[in-house]
Parts: sequence; structure tokens; C-alpha cells
Amino acid sequence: MNNKIEQFVTILQSSNNIVFFGGAGVSTESGIPDFRSSNGLYSKKLNQSFTPEQAVSHTFFIQHPEEFYDFYKQNLIYPDAKPNNCHYALAKLEKMGKLKAVVTQNIDGLHQGAGSKVVYELHGSVLRNYCTQCNAFYDVDYVLNTNGIPHCKKCNGIVKPDVVLYEEGLDDEIIENAIHAIATADTLIIGGTSLVVYPAAGLINYFQGKNLVLINKSVTSADQKANLVINDNIGVVMKEAVEKLYETGR
Repeated sequence: MNNKIEQFVTILQSSNNIVFFGGAGVSTESGIPDFRSSNGLYSKKLNQSFTPEQAVSHTFFIQHPEEFYDFYKQNLIYPDAKPNNCHYALAKLEKMGKLKAVVTQNIDGLHQGAGSKVVYELHGSVLRNYCTQCNAFYDVDYVLNTNGIPHCKKCNGIVKPDVVLYEEGLDDEIIENAIHAIATADTLIIGGTSLVVYPAAGLINYFQGKNLVLINKSVTSADQKANLVINDNIGVVMKEAVEKLYETGR
């Protein structure tokens, strides 16, 4: 492990345009469960006539908004979650001028909470909510504190989370910015993702740089392409590597 950390630090030292591509594993250390592990959201047994996948679909939101919000508030919003060592290490790497962007599949806003400035949220954020009729903005507290379906104070339209549901497309501008960041990076760090969610996972194919680093507890489809693979806790790895980098002053 120590040898791999040293290799990672050497890569960080020689890089000046780093992009981080992260998934649910980045947030699990903040107490937010992932979707696909044995303990993940999709493995839950619901006493309902619908599955978790159906519950977070556009069709379900339109046809069953009350059930949607009941499921959404209980399973996708974690107001007490705080940024962890990985989030803070990435923010520090950005402040050092090394990291140019974070591309995340997570919807919790924890990267920004840790201080990261350039974050491309592929699947949106639970922190933003908009009226489906007049587009008025509402924060996460408004949604959490509303009984049943949140309605707009201005026009009484239904308020929808700025989260990409199943059957919905990703935001074109965010995709373009993420692709540009990845395509121009000299180092791409992929962390906390099994790389099975498309089209998001396909974005890493735009990387043409020198160093591909993969940090994940389990094997992924990109392992063979990577210069360095670390199968360990991402918070521990990122914290130790960035601290060592900071100590060297490079």
C-alpha cells in the first residue's frame, strides 16, 4: 500500500491538469449508501408495489408524485451528511492548482461543501429544486419541510428536484464541460465508482492524457487501462497522498 501511495504522489507531482471522476463510493464514507452494493439502495426490500429503480424514474414522478416524494425524501436526501477526507483532499488539490475539475455522478453536493469550486454534477443535485411550471428555485429544506408533494409558492406548480431521473437525459452543457475537462487532462483519477452507469461512465473514454489512476475497493472494467490501481478506501488514499504532496511543496 505504501509503495502505491508513493507512486500516486509521484504522479500528482508531475501533473498540472488533473481531473477527478467519482461515483457513489466517494460519498459512502459520509454515511450515504450507494445504489448497487449488497447493502445499497437497489437491494432494499420495499413493502411497496414498486422497485427502487421505478421509484426514481420520470414516469413514476409524473404518475405518482406523492409516492415519489415519500421515497425520495427517505432514501436520497441526507441533510446531516458531511464532506469526508476524499472531498477535502480534492478541494485541497484544487487550491494547490493541480486539480482543474471534479466530475461526479453523486447528487449530494458534498464536493462543494468541502470547498471544491469546479464541479460538474452529471446527475444533478438534491440541493436544487425547481417549479415545473414557472421554474422558481427552492432549496432542499423547502422540500424536506413540506408534507407530501412540494408546491410552488408563486404558481402552485409541483416542485421537482434538479436530479436526473431514469428516462431523463443528462444536461448537455454539463456533459460538454465534463468531456472537455477529461479530454484535456494530463491525469485522470477515477474513484469510488464501479463504472457500470452509462452514459456517465463512457465519459472516461475521452481521456487522452498520460496518467490514469483508479481507486476503488473492487475491480472495474478500466483496471487494465490504468497506470496505477489502488483497491482501498478512497478517503484514506486521497488524504494520505495529498498530504504527502503538500509536504513536498510540489
